[in-house]
Amino acid sequence: MTQAALIFGSDLDAPIAWRAGAPIARRRYLADVQALAARLPAEGAMLNLSGDRYRFAVGLGAAMLRGQPNLMPPNHQRETVARLQSLIPQAYALVDATGDEVALPQVRYTDAADATAPVDSQPPALPRAQLAAHVLTSGSTGQPVPHPKRWGPLVDCTVAGAQRLAEHLGRPDLEGLSLVATVPPQHMYGFESTVLIAMLGGAAFDAERPFYPADIAAALARLPRPRMLVTTPFHLRMLLEAGIALPTVDLILSATAPLSPQLAARAEAALQGQLVEIYGCTEAGQVATRRTTDGPEWRTYAGLALSGDGEQSQVLGGHVVVPTPLADILEVLEPSRFRLLGRSNDLINIAGKRNSRAHLNFHLNSTPGVADGAFWLPPDAADGTVARLVVFVVAPGLSQAALHEAVLAGLRPRVDPVFLPRRIVAVPALPREPSTGKLPAIAFGAWAQRQLAA
Repeated sequence: MTQAALIFGSDLDAPIAWRAGAPIARRRYLADVQALAARLPAEGAMLNLSGDRYRFAVGLGAAMLRGQPNLMPPNHQRETVARLQSLIPQAYALVDATGDEVALPQVRYTDAADATAPVDSQPPALPRAQLAAHVLTSGSTGQPVPHPKRWGPLVDCTVAGAQRLAEHLGRPDLEGLSLVATVPPQHMYGFESTVLIAMLGGAAFDAERPFYPADIAAALARLPRPRMLVTTPFHLRMLLEAGIALPTVDLILSATAPLSPQLAARAEAALQGQLVEIYGCTEAGQVATRRTTDGPEWRTYAGLALSGDGEQSQVLGGHVVVPTPLADILEVLEPSRFRLLGRSNDLINIAGKRNSRAHLNFHLNSTPGVADGAFWLPPDAADGTVARLVVFVVAPGLSQAALHEAVLAGLRPRVDPVFLPRRIVAVPALPREPSTGKLPAIAFGAWAQRQLAA
């Protein structure tokens, strides 16, 4: 098969999205896509800045109809956009009527499409080889490095992911599933697990991106069941600690950082649905899932097979059409099962012993009383010879003395003594990115130095 439809599903009157509790039909989506496509430049590449998830999805579809890729850089800061334009001179931005101003040619989104505009009985089909997106990551030089994503593999990955989620839900498919997401559609996780899962998997997403716990709860409550929350450990922790009543959620999806089993158990108890984590990477896309409370083992999507072990692990099959090395350290149990030990570029070497920050942070955040925390290795100890690890901890209910005792007591049984922190610093909050909850290494390092200097 050389082509794949822009959206799946035989019922064009079924919802693809929700706005303020009202459904937006797939038929309306196709009409909006066609209307926007007619207004786009004849050639180019779209930087989709819409904060509205439905408008983002319309922009994606419109660009695809014009044969143009979406551009997905790590952020939309001025320097990043300037580097993006130097890399892809034909780039332009899709912005809302009150959207961000960027130094690119702009197309403003308008809601002018007629809801009754005629739409073919069959959604448009696109070449599987068509370039759908350039996912850009920062290389060692700081310059954006594009990772091309073609439509066929994206479709295959999304279909495999939808089948796995339906399995977790005990359903034949995801038709009728409503989802709310705290992650933006411009991030690869949000792109695959909200926008594409609706276009190609039959689910329907809430157009908004609620951030505050009360807004997340309200967004979930106004959608019909079955319901799914697509979130991150950072946002999930905030939601659970808000002390508000939460509606029943049939499935909680988490990614971007390992989740502790303690937090997963709390989430399942509070939201009354099972929590599933997704493992993936920019190069391979989504690879595996696990139900965190069932144990540490991950299971790959159908068709994917792992080979190698440790830092030499790679994946092939299904939507991964060439052997692709993984940037993480895996304990490969069999081709379809593995344990995640940490990122290969995240290793700390002290006295000949190695550990990963992710592993250390996992145990730190499993400590009673710790609301959030992260290890940091000062740059003058980067060679591992005289390492003095520092942890920054958010623990509002603990004094400095109690915090010091609690952190060491929580870590001693779980990590080698050489990795116990030499300094434990209480802070009101960590400088996490609001959209994904990540701690960018360079920004976190600069922040850490300012905290220690103060």
